Amino acid sequence: MTVEPLPLTGERTAPGIEAENYWFRRHEAAYLALLRHCAGAVVLEAGCGEGYGAALIAERADRVVALDYDARTAAHAARAYPGLAVVRGNLADLPLRAASVDVVANLQVIEHLWDQEGFLAECARVLRPGGRLLLTTPNRITFSPGRDTPLNPFHTRELAPAELADLLTGAGFEVEELTGLRHGPRLRALDERFGGSIIDAQVAVVVDGDPWPADLLAAVAGVSAEDFEITPEEMDASLDLVAVAVRP
Repeated sequence: MTVEPLPLTGERTAPGIEAENYWFRRHEAAYLALLRHCAGAVVLEAGCGEGYGAALIAERADRVVALDYDARTAAHAARAYPGLAVVRGNLADLPLRAASVDVVANLQVIEHLWDQEGFLAECARVLRPGGRLLLTTPNRITFSPGRDTPLNPFHTRELAPAELADLLTGAGFEVEELTGLRHGPRLRALDERFGGSIIDAQVAVVVDGDPWPADLLAAVAGVSAEDFEITPEEMDASLDLVAVAVRP
């Protein structure tokens, strides 16, 4: 069955699109790094988007509930990944019983939420004692440098590493891991090749509305999840923050 892809709005990424491949692989790298926490678990992906991440988690988990607030997005995920249990619901009021899941996965979502504290309280409610929250979000310091408000119009509040740690502990979680995603050697070489930043080179094409230069499009299409590194070193310089937090 052929499923029509979701439109690209700048709010989410999707697989199988050459010009979007850098962002898709950047997100995929975080999923792959966090899969070890999902083995044999009952997992809620809170904010599943297109559904590719929940499908990846389902390869390791015992059961996955994929939740998204947007009706069209949830319907797409259900069609594209029929093995998933897809639910439409509000992240501020998760439609699950208390202490009903082992893991909540929330990747590249919390920056879109108006009530981040309320969402984390809901995560703590639905997690079993000892359950884990897996969370990634853009690093405010590098994603919107020098600004208090996000550059991305779909983001409500971005977080620096210390701010994310404080938010999690304030919600009653114990931060087990806090690491940062960054470019590995091959991507650093592409940064140099494209004027210092392959990210800025992509953004310039989109903003200017020009056709993609063939060499840039080929470089973007060739990016893989293995081209990213996740490390606790130099957190403030990371691109995305990757957190594992435990409900006591």
